Amino acid sequence: MSYRRTLQLICGVAGGSSAVVLAVAVAESRGCFGEQGREKSSVWSRFGVLQAAQPTWTTANHTPAPSGPAWEFNWDKRDPSAFTNGKKKEKATEDLTSEPDNGKPKATRNILLIRHSQYNLSGNGDKERILTPLGREQAEFTGQRLAALGLKYDTLVHSSMSRATETANIISKHLEGVELVSCDLLREGAPIEPVPPVTHWKPDAVQYHEDGARIEAAFRRYIHRADAKQKEDSYEIIVCHANVIRYFVCRALQFPPEGWLRMGLNNGSITWLTIRPSGRVALRTLGDSGFMPVDKLTRT
Repeated sequence: MSYRRTLQLICGVAGGSSAVVLAVAVAESRGCFGEQGREKSSVWSRFGVLQAAQPTWTTANHTPAPSGPAWEFNWDKRDPSAFTNGKKKEKATEDLTSEPDNGKPKATRNILLIRHSQYNLSGNGDKERILTPLGREQAEFTGQRLAALGLKYDTLVHSSMSRATETANIISKHLEGVELVSCDLLREGAPIEPVPPVTHWKPDAVQYHEDGARIEAAFRRYIHRADAKQKEDSYEIIVCHANVIRYFVCRALQFPPEGWLRMGLNNGSITWLTIRPSGRVALRTLGDSGFMPVDKLTRT
């Protein structure tokens, strides 16, 4: 076998494996590569660098391991298996087969979080920060998309800020009969100091303290499993803001909430959370805006 062919095999098959390099070095020392191999023996000695750079592969250092606490099923404090009539169950004595079935949630809640469309950033105060012409187009696309999904929407809740209210009003034209509800809790704000920190946006401690409590209150009001009285699956739309949505996603998935700023959302995008009766939460889409033409996409 030629020297060139041997080198190709090493690079293509071994990929820098220390075991193969060692075998090649032994073969070279025994003259298996002929005169040309001996003349280039210094080349093989350099593979020691590769050997040192390659970590030994084991299942231990390539198997993912849990890095955080286990899933908390009673995260919304609505798990009927934990409480009955406001009192914690005595699991040692209770006969679970006698538990009335009507106390358990049966329906799934689908919550579609919509980020408002593009708005006038130079406006003086909330009243002047209305949607731009492009923003109104974006809201139309979002409304069309929601209508095309063919779902039976139960309600459309929106932030009371101008840009969210206007977005919701445009969307509602495509969803006949869906009730609109305004909510101050959903207004934009600073939910929690982000990690890692950023230099371009630094709210003070008071803003985090005030906004964080309000946005957490909004999460607890809107993001939870269905009540036991709910018989059918529901589809609810919430039109609000990027910071609020990203915080909701982190909290619902039990991810560290301080990681909310690591995600980005386009204007008019759809984020879809599903909450099962058991308390399991799934993120079906995050910031979906693929229904818009590419020249209509913005993040401001």
